[in-house]
Amino acid sequence: MIWVDDNDQSCSMRLHLSLVVLIEEQRHGAGNSPKIMLHLAPPRPSAISVQVSSASHLKFSFRKGGMVEFSRRLTDQIARKRWQNFGGPQNSAGQSGFRIGIAGIERKLQTEQKGVNQQISHAFEDLNSLMKAAKDTVALSKILVTKVKNRQGEITDDETTQLKSYLLSLGVDDPVTREASRSDNIYFQKLAKEISANLTIPLKESGGLMTLTDVYCRVNRARGLELVSPEDVLRACRLMKAMRLPTELKIFESGVIALELRDFSETVVIKKTQEALEVSPLTADMLAKTLGVSVILAKEMLLLAEKQGVACRDESIEGLKFYPNRFLST
Repeated sequence: MIWVDDNDQSCSMRLHLSLVVLIEEQRHGAGNSPKIMLHLAPPRPSAISVQVSSASHLKFSFRKGGMVEFSRRLTDQIARKRWQNFGGPQNSAGQSGFRIGIAGIERKLQTEQKGVNQQISHAFEDLNSLMKAAKDTVALSKILVTKVKNRQGEITDDETTQLKSYLLSLGVDDPVTREASRSDNIYFQKLAKEISANLTIPLKESGGLMTLTDVYCRVNRARGLELVSPEDVLRACRLMKAMRLPTELKIFESGVIALELRDFSETVVIKKTQEALEVSPLTADMLAKTLGVSVILAKEMLLLAEKQGVACRDESIEGLKFYPNRFLST
């Protein structure tokens, strides 16, 4: 490609088509003429003393039309690659085994994709190694738990308590898995027992109620690498009442789903809420801090107390606050 200045015939510039890597058309907009941008590869150093531009691209502007025909002919010539028959200049990329033009780009992309695939394979190998190491760690933890239970070795009471807390946070108990169960029904029954056994004490410490979201997070934290889906947790919790487990599912009128202790009936909820209101008027946030439950459950408890007539609401610019119903004592 040769450009000659009409006013000065001695002023000219040349571009070898083998240096064109990509042709990009830029359609005209408001006040702008259509353009063609040529993305260029760096030229190979030549023994001939010539001026070489360091630009990586070149733009052609077509103010009076002709861009479509020019682009068609340029694309055709680059596709023919006639310079290969005459030993045209090569860019530095040719030294690394890539050809100039579309074929070179495709080959480079394939090589990069191959490298990405290798990296992914190595990543999965590392993940498998991590899984194996985690299983070995769990096996070692079980041995330590056995020693703690049997009081083998010189372990102080403080060390025993601390070790138990560490192992509990790691979730070292054997989790129930679908693969180890003969059927889905057995799997969900075992999962229900596991959830109920692990959350009975935390439920007592949190006032007897826990949202299903908190249940899901606590269960998966205790299970370690054997995670379960929210659907599996919900299906398992629905079986607890029929299985007469210490915990069961509770669904409030608003749709909030929670896990509660079996002996934690609505009467107990209303009584606890009423006792808290006798001390001072409460918002949902204040009741949550008093009873150690989530704000969502605290609001449901206040609404339930209001429904039974033991609480009255006061809605103001400060928010929703509940007071004890003094009409019951008059």
